[in-house]
Amino acid sequence: MNNIIIKDLDFILKSNIDWEKFRNKTFLVTGAYGMLLSYMIYSLLRLNELDSKFDIKIIALVRNKDKAKKRFEHFSGSKLLELLEHDLSSPIQIHTNIDFIIHGASYASPHYFIVDPIKVLMPNVIGTYYLLQLAKAKIVKGFLYFSSGAVYGKPVKGEVVTEKDYGYLDPLELSSCYGESKRMGENMCKCWNKKFGIPVKIVRPAHIYGPTMDIENDTRVFASFVNDILKGQNIEMKSDGSTCRSFCYIADATVAYFKVLLNGEEGEAYNVGNDSAYVSIRNLAEILVSAFPEKKLQITTTTKKDVISSERGAVNMLMSSKKIESLGWKCSFSILEGVKRTVESYL
Repeated sequence: MNNIIIKDLDFILKSNIDWEKFRNKTFLVTGAYGMLLSYMIYSLLRLNELDSKFDIKIIALVRNKDKAKKRFEHFSGSKLLELLEHDLSSPIQIHTNIDFIIHGASYASPHYFIVDPIKVLMPNVIGTYYLLQLAKAKIVKGFLYFSSGAVYGKPVKGEVVTEKDYGYLDPLELSSCYGESKRMGENMCKCWNKKFGIPVKIVRPAHIYGPTMDIENDTRVFASFVNDILKGQNIEMKSDGSTCRSFCYIADATVAYFKVLLNGEEGEAYNVGNDSAYVSIRNLAEILVSAFPEKKLQITTTTKKDVISSERGAVNMLMSSKKIESLGWKCSFSILEGVKRTVESYL
């Protein structure tokens, strides 16, 4: 396994998570191939490696089993990892006991919001319905739903956004398919919690980055910038770069997800971001370039009118992490350290 990922997993497993609560438990994880969920699966399987008596079983739902086999190649010999091909457009047939469900299946790249909005919203709405019904049938001990900062829309109370602040979303905009369906997914979680007692907790990740990003296909700025660094080419800005975002390294974020799953309040949502890494897109580019001075790269700005940037028209938004910090979580990685680890992982 990648050396940086191993270091990240060691950091995660040394955090203040009560891992004993997962001993001899079975997890159903959707979106298992993605960056965020694969790190959670890596962490649980690493526990099995370090202590064979942990006996944590993972049923990983993926859209493409062949791609997933490569993602989890290090654990290919494990009898505790089962890859299940399913797109959540129909009920899921699981005949074994399930203790925890982690639902992270979703198309998150802005590219899909316009190209195939139905594919974006289906896992967040229809898929969430099927999983909540499954959680009810299996009487699960925990259900973690991956939402997004997109539920906030365009904030109306300034840059700092807490879990109680919501802004404007136009339901007739195609690009709202993501934010609106995430909102619906959250509301469904709340309803099933109220009526059936499903122990649902919700996380709203900010901009998470790190190893396992799909830097070739992900059009979001961090993945694009890292790809430029690795190719030794100048970073091309597709906007003026003034938009500010909170960036959080994947190892810190993974600890947060487990913390919410075990210690969060049922029916509640938690922002997951790094308040101290709230920077503009241009500043992010400058940090990446300065972290690797030997490459002698520069930052340029495109003037092409036909270039579409997901940052154009975006508003500044700092997703406050104070609520999740009340659970005893905090960020450990600075953005500079996270940037260096991310690039090194691809090298």
